[in-house]
Amino acid sequence: MKIFTAILVIACASVLSAGASAQSKEVPPEWAYPVNPPGLKPTPDDGTLRRVPGSTAAFTLTQVRDRQFSPVWHPDEHPPQPEVVARGRKPDVPACGFCHRADGPGGPENANLAGLPAAYIVQQAADFKSGARKTSVPKRNIDQKPGMFQAATDAEVAAAAAYFSALKPRTIIKVVETDTVPKTYITANHLAAVKTGETEPIGQRIIEVPEDLERFVSRDTHAVFIAYVPVGSVQKGQALAASGGGGKTIQCAICHGPDLRGLGPIPGIAGRSTNYTVRQLYDFKHGSRAGMGSALMKPAVEKLTVDDMLVLAAYLASLAP
Repeated sequence: MKIFTAILVIACASVLSAGASAQSKEVPPEWAYPVNPPGLKPTPDDGTLRRVPGSTAAFTLTQVRDRQFSPVWHPDEHPPQPEVVARGRKPDVPACGFCHRADGPGGPENANLAGLPAAYIVQQAADFKSGARKTSVPKRNIDQKPGMFQAATDAEVAAAAAYFSALKPRTIIKVVETDTVPKTYITANHLAAVKTGETEPIGQRIIEVPEDLERFVSRDTHAVFIAYVPVGSVQKGQALAASGGGGKTIQCAICHGPDLRGLGPIPGIAGRSTNYTVRQLYDFKHGSRAGMGSALMKPAVEKLTVDDMLVLAAYLASLAP
């Protein structure tokens, strides 16, 4: 009996070791973590005023690139921005609306803040500040904000959280199942389609790009994104989210609500950027995101593969936020 027990312990240890080894070999998917190539230079500003459909506003390229400025293209669609959202505070606190846009939709490179619980936003700021929330790809400095939150005051964080929380989220992403996708390049830490019209097989990737790159560059809050996903992804993701995959994960609705739009202080996950969602699942699984709430997410992500994350993200993005 002792010999059998010893063999069983060794076997279990081997299985656990193999599992840990397999997880350690898993690498962040490059398509979800775009990193600007070395030496990437922004397009020079020729002084031309930029305009977007449905707006009378006009800004130069320099203005829309100013981290201390949140371009407002559609002022009737949201309340006046608090100072920290509109202009931030020099030298270390950029305008929240610069990255997340004037009414919070963000983009593939960052979070959609519109409608998130204010307490949740405040907690994420605290996790960034403490270093508990990081990224699995350190070169993506866009995902790391400890310096900014070290400088931001509690009052500034609270004002931004209250503003974005009060905004109504809306659909900004189209999910398209396909076998082929536009060839892409990386700019400003996100993917964009090449202008030549060239295509390539999608493989096991999500390719999320702005539908109109120039509108996104101008930080137009009406910019829409297309998430190209492998054929069958949405249905597979729906089944996994609804059933838990026989113990692979936990049914998403248990925590995030029956419509996946949030439950109390827990954020909604419907209608979000596919690539952003994959990054969060991957970061939770591998411990890069270890702030408040990570212990609750750990059982839901520890058995997920990147392919599982892909189909979940495709399904969630297909839902209305």
